[in-house]
Amino acid sequence: MAFTDASLTALRVFREVAERGTLTAAAAALGYTQSAVSRQIASLERAAGAPLLERRHDGVRLTPAGRVVIRRAASVVDQIDATARELAGLPDEHSTVRFGWFASAGAGLVPQALVALRETHPAITVVTREGSTPALVRALRAGTLDLALIAAAPPFRPPDSETPALELRTLAERGLCVAVPATHPLARGDFVDIADLHGQRWIAGAGGDKVMGVRPGLDERPEIAHTARDWLAKLNLVAAGCGITTAPASLAAVAPAGVRILPVHGGPSEQRRLMLARLPGALPQAVARVAEALRLAAVEAPALS
Repeated sequence: MAFTDASLTALRVFREVAERGTLTAAAAALGYTQSAVSRQIASLERAAGAPLLERRHDGVRLTPAGRVVIRRAASVVDQIDATARELAGLPDEHSTVRFGWFASAGAGLVPQALVALRETHPAITVVTREGSTPALVRALRAGTLDLALIAAAPPFRPPDSETPALELRTLAERGLCVAVPATHPLARGDFVDIADLHGQRWIAGAGGDKVMGVRPGLDERPEIAHTARDWLAKLNLVAAGCGITTAPASLAAVAPAGVRILPVHGGPSEQRRLMLARLPGALPQAVARVAEALRLAAVEAPALS
């Protein structure tokens, strides 16, 4: 079987697996059984004459041959979908930009950028989704996102080791803050000293987001009173006086009543970079417009110090 005989279904399944990172997640997203996904991948590997995925305990990773296929598969699937739309008489979607962002960015920066973009370039349609950095990076590699807003912590390594390296543009670099109840003694000043964080009750993040709940680098075992994944839930728990939590400075403008978001002085520097990531290559005009709107929104965001 030659690769020219590979089916479109197999290419779609392969792209979904590359984006989701596991066969199980891809099967759930497609409404297939895991065995059906496995069969499609096996047929594509037979056509390619080489393994396309490296099976690991924590999911799958693209092989060198898999990286070649994903670069082409995304383009093929997109062209077929565009043809179907044209034949159906649907509008051309060449100005649609697919954009991904991490959780806290959706509370302020992303809506601000989209409002500005709608005023200056109303013909551009932006389709967005939230995701973790690994999920957004996989989606960029799979060709299902054009642009992703990601956060990075020191030592600011590349978000993955795949080739070609992603194009990264730093929009801002700011220190982590803490969100405290407005009635809390820590809320009396314009900043919080690192020593005053000792002995506090914390609202921790859930899952892989735990670092964005308890202050990183604390030299004590923290007392965790509550755990929540959602930012609104965490901040409302703070407003209710249930504890304090780590928060990016960007949330200061959208924090609920009864919450103060303050910078932390002293202790190890806890800087975070806000970056735009994309695949290397020529940047379509619509994508460039979205990137510029995000850059301006990041510049205009208030900086706490």
